[in-house]
Amino acid sequence: SNATFQVISICFLSCNKLKDYLTVGIAKAGSSASLQQIYTELYITEGGASEVNEEHEVGHIETSRRLAERPIACEDIFKQSEEPIRMVLTVGVAGVGKTVLTQKFSLDWAEGKAHQDIQLLFPFTFRALNVLMGKSFSLVELIHHFFSQPKALCSFEELKLLFIFDGLDECRLPLDFTQTKVLTDPTESASVQELLVNLIRGSLLPSARLWITTRPAAANQIPPESVSMVTEVRGFTDPQKEQYFRKRFRDEQKATKVISHIKSIRSLYIMSYIPIFSWILSTVLEHLSETTEQLPHTLTQMYIHFLVVQAKVKNIKYHEGTGADLHWTEETKEMVRSLGKLAFEQLQKGNLIFYESDLRECGLDAAEIARYSGVFTQVFREEQGLYQDNVYCFIHLSVQEFLAALHVHQTFFSSGKNLLSPQHSSESPEVFYRSAVDQALQSPNGHLDLFLRFLLGLSLPINQSLLTGLITQTGHDSTNQETVRYIKEKLNEKGLSAERSLNLLHCLNELNDRSLLEEIQKVMRGGGVCNKHMSPAKWSAVAFLLLSSDSNLEEFDLNEYYTSDEALQKLLPVVKASKKSVWGLLLIC
Repeated sequence: SNATFQVISICFLSCNKLKDYLTVGIAKAGSSASLQQIYTELYITEGGASEVNEEHEVGHIETSRRLAERPIACEDIFKQSEEPIRMVLTVGVAGVGKTVLTQKFSLDWAEGKAHQDIQLLFPFTFRALNVLMGKSFSLVELIHHFFSQPKALCSFEELKLLFIFDGLDECRLPLDFTQTKVLTDPTESASVQELLVNLIRGSLLPSARLWITTRPAAANQIPPESVSMVTEVRGFTDPQKEQYFRKRFRDEQKATKVISHIKSIRSLYIMSYIPIFSWILSTVLEHLSETTEQLPHTLTQMYIHFLVVQAKVKNIKYHEGTGADLHWTEETKEMVRSLGKLAFEQLQKGNLIFYESDLRECGLDAAEIARYSGVFTQVFREEQGLYQDNVYCFIHLSVQEFLAALHVHQTFFSSGKNLLSPQHSSESPEVFYRSAVDQALQSPNGHLDLFLRFLLGLSLPINQSLLTGLITQTGHDSTNQETVRYIKEKLNEKGLSAERSLNLLHCLNELNDRSLLEEIQKVMRGGGVCNKHMSPAKWSAVAFLLLSSDSNLEEFDLNEYYTSDEALQKLLPVVKASKKSVWGLLLIC
C-alpha cells in the first residue's frame, strides 16, 4: 500500500541519517567517514556461551574455545537454517562490534543491497528505551514515538518486519518473563517492558523477526525457548588484527615493528581482538613511534600513555600548548578526578552507560560532565540519544576501569581513604592493596579483574612517573614486594577458580614480577611438569604459559601432565581454548 511505501521511505531516510556515518574512534569535526567505506568484516560464529558468565570479558576472550566453528556473514544472519528464524540473539564482549554490525545490516537494507525480504526494519537501542520507564504505549504508539512520521500505518500483522534491539546488557527495564501479562493486540496500551516481553516471547506480532544484541553476562535474561539461534561476534581474527594495524601504519617498517611488539605482550595481543582496543592501542603506538619513549609492556602503561596522549591533545586544542611536554592544568586534573569518580561509582553498580540521574547520584553536575565530553572526546562521550535523551559513556569498559583504578589510587594516597572498604578507613598501603585483591577475588563474575590489574600497575614508581603532576608519587617498593607475596599466597589457596588464578598472574606481570613464570618455564623445558607435588600456583602458571604460547593448541594432551584433581582444575582454561583435548580415552570438546 501507499502507507507501506511511505514508511519504507521514512525508515530508509532514518537509516541513512542515523547509520550512514561512523568514525574510527570518536567523532571529530571533519572526520566522519561513510560506514560502507570503513567497515571491516568481523568474525561472527553460530553459537555462543550459554553458561552463566563467571569471568571478566577479557578472560572470556583469552579462553574462548577454538573449535572449528562455522563463520557467518552479516548478510546471512537470518539464513542459517531451513526452518524460519524468528529471533537471533547475538552476544559479544564490550567494544567488539555488535552495534556496528546492526548498523551495517540496517544500511545494507536501506540501500537495497541485502535483506530485501524484510519490508520494514525498526532499529531500537535499549539506551533509548530506558528513558521511557514508567510510561505506557501500545506497540503502534511506541513505533510512532521513535518514527514519528508514519502515522498512516497502524496495522503491521501482514508485513514482514524486523525489530532490532541493540544492547540488552544496558537495559534497565525489568523484563519479567514469568509474571508479565499476555498481550496480543498491537494497539493495546502497556508499559514498555511489557511490550518488550510480549514481543520477545511471540505473543505480540508472532510473525515478526527480532534481533537482540548483548554482552555475554546479560544473555541469560532471554528465555532459551524464545531464541531461534545464538551468534557470537568474536571481533578480529589474528589475520584481521594484522591487517588492521597495517592499514593504520602505512609505513611497512613501522607497521612490522608495532605488530611484533603487540605479539610479544600477551595481555595486549589478547585485547587487540576487540576493535575499539585495537584503535586505542594504535593511537598510543602511533604517538610513541614519533618519540624516543619506550613502547608500553603492560596494560597499565598502555592506558597511562592513552590518557597522556588525550591530555596533550586537549592542551594543544584549548590552551595553545605544543604537546611536547604535558602540563597538567588544574582544569584537566579536575576533569580526570570527576571522570574517575563517575567511573568507579558506576563500575560498582555495573553501569556502562549513564543518564543525568546517575550523574546526580555521584554528586556531579550534568552540565559540567557534558562539557568534559566535548574536551576529552576520545575518553568520554555524550551521545545525543538516537531520538531525544542524552546518554553518557566512556569509549570502552576498559577505559572506565582504568579511570576508576586511578581514582581509587589517588583518593587513598591523597586522603588516606580506602574507597574499597565500607568504612573508607585509613589503612597502610599494604592493607589497601590486600583489600583490593580480596575484593576482586570475591567478585562472582570477575568484574573487578581488570580494575585490579590497573590499580596494582599504578603502584609502580616507573608508572607513576608517567603521570607526574597528576597523581601522588608513592615510591613504596617494599609495599609492592608485600603485594607480590600476598598474591602468590592467594594463588596457592585451594578452591580458587582457574579464571581468578590467571588474572592474579596477570597482576604479577603488572607488578613486574615474573619469577613464578620463569621458574615454571625452566621446569617445562626440563620436562618435569608431570609432578604430583607441584603447587596450585605452579599449575596456574603452566596454564598461563600454555595460553600465552604461539601454539594454536590444536590438540591438548592431558596425558602429558600429572592429572590430579587440582591440576585438572587449573588446566581447564587450556582445555576450553584448545580445539581438542585428550585425556586417556576421554575426549573433552
